[in-house]
Parts: sequence; structure tokens; C-alpha cells
Amino acid sequence: MLSGGAALKLSPNAMTVLEKRYLKRDETGKVAETSEELFWRVAEHVAQVDAMYDPSADVPATAEKFYGPMASLEFLPNSPTLMNAGRSLGQLSACFVLPIEDSMESIFEAIKNTALIHQSGGGTGFSFSRLRPKGDVVKSTGGIASGPISFMEVFDAATEAIKQGGTRRGANMAIQRVDHPDIMDFITAKADDSRLNNFNTSVGLTREFMEALRRDATYALVNPRSGDAVRRLRARAVFRKISEMAWRNGDPGVIFLDRLNESNPTPLAGEIESTNPCGEQPLLPFESCNLGSIDLSKMLVDGKIDYQHLEETVHCAVHFLDNIIDCNKYPLREIEEMTLANRKIGLGVMGFAHMLIRLRIPYDSEEAVNTAEELMSFIQESARQASAALAERRGVFPNFAGSIYDAPGRRKKMRNATVTTIAPTGSISIIAGTSSGIEPIFALAYRRHVLEGTGLLEVDSIFEEVALEQGFHSQELMKKVAKTGSVQKLEGVPAEIRRILATAHDIAPEWHIRLQAAFQKYTDNAVSKTINFSHDATREDVERAYLLAYDMGCKGVTIYRDGSRASQVLTRGVAEADRKRDTRGPRARPTVTHGVTEKITVGCGQSIYVTINEDQEGLFEVFATMGKSGGCMASQSEAIGRLISLALRSGIRTEVIIKQLQGIRCPAPAWQEGNIILSCADAIGKSMHRHVNDSATVAFAASTADMIARNLLGMCPECPDCGTMVEFVEGCLRCPSCGYSQCG
Repeated sequence: MLSGGAALKLSPNAMTVLEKRYLKRDETGKVAETSEELFWRVAEHVAQVDAMYDPSADVPATAEKFYGPMASLEFLPNSPTLMNAGRSLGQLSACFVLPIEDSMESIFEAIKNTALIHQSGGGTGFSFSRLRPKGDVVKSTGGIASGPISFMEVFDAATEAIKQGGTRRGANMAIQRVDHPDIMDFITAKADDSRLNNFNTSVGLTREFMEALRRDATYALVNPRSGDAVRRLRARAVFRKISEMAWRNGDPGVIFLDRLNESNPTPLAGEIESTNPCGEQPLLPFESCNLGSIDLSKMLVDGKIDYQHLEETVHCAVHFLDNIIDCNKYPLREIEEMTLANRKIGLGVMGFAHMLIRLRIPYDSEEAVNTAEELMSFIQESARQASAALAERRGVFPNFAGSIYDAPGRRKKMRNATVTTIAPTGSISIIAGTSSGIEPIFALAYRRHVLEGTGLLEVDSIFEEVALEQGFHSQELMKKVAKTGSVQKLEGVPAEIRRILATAHDIAPEWHIRLQAAFQKYTDNAVSKTINFSHDATREDVERAYLLAYDMGCKGVTIYRDGSRASQVLTRGVAEADRKRDTRGPRARPTVTHGVTEKITVGCGQSIYVTINEDQEGLFEVFATMGKSGGCMASQSEAIGRLISLALRSGIRTEVIIKQLQGIRCPAPAWQEGNIILSCADAIGKSMHRHVNDSATVAFAASTADMIARNLLGMCPECPDCGTMVEFVEGCLRCPSCGYSQCG
């Protein structure tokens, strides 16, 4: 551990993330806090809780004890704690689940509560299983129910309208039971990539369904309003549709509801119906959970796991996370009551892949599986010992009576209903300079886009470390790795090194699942993990993965097929070579054209300059230039301009082109003079529309209501903050450069 005066060693990427999202700012927006001050702010705030239980407690000593693991980047709590501890907002939890009952009052109360949670920096999970199906009767009005999907759209729009405390985007999990009458609509709800992009979705599979699937039988769909079975579906057909949609774009995932409730530590307090946005934290209605992760790559000494230091870090982390429960400012009274009643915490890990590489253990090996089980078993037992020690001093959690710990033969005093969770660690793993969660390395190198269009080659620290140590490091090799992110097909890298440097897409899905199951075996809550598939994987491959995960004891599964989201814009049909070629050509460009240039601000903080020129026949060409050159966005806007010009010069009607451009949405809409700009393409289309109508006051096609009613996040492969290509890990789109996460 670092002493209070030791200097922090943070990477440039870590400093970028801290400055962008975590460090305090003054009234002018200027950063007004160092990284050391951030960790002291958090440590001192959380340490004050000790005095609540022992007036003679040495709070400064506890603060220094908490500061050490954070400053050495050996342990970091979830992002809201780093952002808000010791500040006026004071909301420190990342995970919440809210109930939704089958009434208009409950639905819109949940929407209001969601807004409050997102505003405070948290993410929310819901089960929509209690809502009556589409077309069902509404006795109070004589009307017809619109069904759960319609209300999910409303939640989605509310989330889009609220940015989490200005630092985190709202994120939701929607779960629906497989026996709900509207299940097929739910499974296909995200077939269109532009819908429900503030939601992850998961189908809640029941034991009855899984048994019907094994027997190739039917199962009953039950109306939640009446409890009556309304019809039956063939389990195999439903399972194939789930697998097909996940194969297409990653949604929905699946969770195994009965398995969640088998390990529900407080069954008398309620049934678990939902999880947090990334699926690793099953929670009762109105529960929250505080998470934190230990960097396993920093738990090594002389090529071995230092279990003594790991145990000390676990005990410190459990103490820290338990204190958070008491110093937290909860967004709702009901959440405070339920959280204090169960006192759930979720200690997890990050840096697992980096640790394996340093130990020279391939990720896809029996040795890695055994190491995972050994490590997590030790962490869970140490965490339970730490919780039991706190219970002796502070008392058990209030719902202890009737909990699994109070059962005959298992009686053991515990301070916390749960102690372990494997969470995604998008931003905090960048701060720690380590691999994310228990995921393999996504890519060994990538290109990071910075200001003025400059591209910097970013190489994974562990890869550079191994390359230098083994003597095969070279700039030429780095350039080759940057193109693919992998060394599997590169000469000059020893075979044994290629074996341990396998990236996510180098590893077969079976090994992803086996590692998830290994960690799940010794985790109280659940495990956040993406099962990566190659682009040419089949739907049957996805089906086999789901069944393997179920058989191996996983609580849920998220899969992602490489490039599947981009492939959704493609359709199968007649090959381009078989189509009749159009020999039409564009009319020649005169030496002089006349036109205007309009500056429009778009949502990513840049300006786009739209130049529209005419010849004797009318609109002739369009140039679209970004305020800063270089990068994917600038090249795309230039390409749009060229294609518009080609269409205009080839005789395509202007209004047809405008209609195609207006309404296209990107992750970051903007406002200009009271009008909404949905994207660069939308800006160009509206500029052309104004030019044609010779008026700067032509109403925009999209209204404010339309913006709110439709989700604007889109599926752009670029990070909306820094321009780096995003990656799909731990069930969410995440930027490996600046820490942006679609899931908050």
C-alpha cells in the first residue's frame, strides 16, 4: 500500500478519464482537484462511518487505510463513489432495481424514480413481467392495454432526456419472463438498432421452460393480470428466436430466474425478478448495491499470487463497502430502507487477464479455470470472514433472521447479505491501468483519436511489457499489431507467447463460458461477462453456448458476435454484380459555381460547414467539412457531401435527397437557434431544405416531442466523447480510450 505522501503512478489514459469524469471542477469548469485529493476525499468521507459505531475510533487511521489501496490502484470502488463521495450529491451506489406493478400509477411512479436515480449517477433494472399483455382489457376505462413494450419506450425516452449527474449516461435493464404472453415482441424489441438503446434486455428463462426445451415440448404463457394460461408455445421455437436475435445484434441476453432465486439470501424479503443494467447484480425491488473491484494483476509477487496481501486487501475492501451503506445519500426513502435491511455489497475483481499473462497461463486452458476457482473461492471466503468480523462489532443485517445464513446447519453471523459480485470495470480498469473485469484482453493495440485529427498508437501495457521482456519488441511489430489487435498470425512472436496473448476473439466461446462459470461458482451475486463469437458464427453456435452456460451453473449469459451490429444495415438479396448497371453519368462541372456556406453546430461539440453550390440547372454540389479535420466523422461527412453532389449532378431530385438525409439520428443531438440537429447528415439535409425554400425559418422536420419519443443513441461505432472505435465488452458498448460507456 502507498503511504499518504507517495506519488500516484497514473497513465495518460487514466488521467484523461479522471479529469473528464471524476475530478472536482470549479465554477468555471476548470479541474480543481488532483488525483491524490480525489482518493483522500473518498477515503476520508467513507472512514467517518467508523465513529457512528465506535466514538473512540481512529477515523484518520481508517482514512489512511482506505486511501492506500485506492492510491496504489489495487482496489477501486464503483464510479458513483469516486465521483460523489465527500461532495454535495453524495449518492454512492451504482446498482438499483425498481418495481413495476400493473397499474398506471406504479408505471409512472417508476419513471419518476428512474429519473431521480439516473440524475444521481445510478443505473436501473426492471422486470416488465407484471404488466398485462398487449390487447388485454383495462376494466377501469374499458380500453385495451398497450403492453409492456410501449411502456419500455417511455422509460427509454425519459432516460435519454436525463444525463446522469452530467457524468454518466442513463442505463437500464429490462427483463421479461419467458412465459409472458408478449414474450415474442420482447425478444424482437431491439431488432431495429435505433430502438431502446438506453436498455439492455434479457429474457428471464424458467426451469419449466428449460425442461420443455429439453423435451422439445410446449409450455404455457400466463397472463400476469389474471394468472390464467392463455396459450402454449413450443419452447424450441422461442429458444431459437432468442438465439437468432442475440446472433443478429447481441440482444436479448438470458438470465435463469430460478437460479437467481436459489441463491437469494433473503427469500422472506421478496423474490428476485431483475438485475442491474449489466446483469451481474440480482436485486430485490428497491434494493441498491455498492460495488468495488480488486486488481488481481497487482496481487503478484515473484511470479506467484500473494494470498496474504490479497486477504488484507479483501478485508479492507469489505470494511470500505460496508461503510458506504451508512454514508450514502439515497435517492429514495424506499431504497434506503431496503438497502439498510440487507446491506448487500459486491466485491469483485479486474485485471484477471493481465494476471494470467504475467503468470504465463493461457486464458483458454484448464489451468486458467482452476486458477479462477482457486482465486474466487479464496476471495469469497475472505470476504465472508471480514463480514462476519464486522457483524461481531456492528451487528448482523436486519433481515438476517430467515436468511440463508440463519438456516439450520448454516448459522453464521453476517453483516452483509451478499459480499461478492463480478462487475464490469470499464472506467475504473482504465484508471487502474489493467484489463477489464474477468474478460480476456479485447485488443493488444488500437489507434486513439485525439484533437486536430491526430492518431496515437495505444498499446496494451502488458503486451509491451512482455514484448520488451522477451526481446521481440519493435515499432514495425507494433504497427502490425495495431492493424489487427492480435499477434496470432504474426511472425517473430514465439508460439508460447502467442498462446498467452490470445485476445477475446482468439478464444473459443466455450472457454469464455467456462471461465464465467468458474467465477460464478464462488460468487454470491452474478458475473458480468461477454461471450465473444466470430462474425461467421452460426445461430446454432449461440444456442449451444446458452445450453452450456445453463449446464455449467451460470446465472445469465450475454453474447456478442463480432461485427453483428454493423451487419444489420445489410440485407440478403440479389448480388450487386447481377443487377442491371445504370450507365447514367454526372453532368460536367463548370469552372465557376455560386453558392453559400452555413455553419451548423452538431452534438459532438464540433461545427459542420455546409457549402451548397448551384449551376444553371439548380443545385449542383454540396461540400460538408467538419470544424476539425481527420478522423472517422470528418471522412464520413466528406463522403456524404460527395455522394450528394454525385446524385445532384446525375439528375436525382433534390427533395428526394433531402428526405433521405433528414431525421437520421446519431448518439449526440444538438440544439441550434431553437431547432434540433439530430446528426451531421440531418444538418446537411436541413441546410439544403432551407436553401431550396430560400428561408432560414423553415420548420425542422423533427420536433422536441419526436426527439424524446425516439431513442437517439444509435449504434455509431465511434465513441461520442473521443472518437475511438468502441468495443462490446461485459454486455455493453465501451470506449477503451476514454472510458465512455453506453451502460453508464
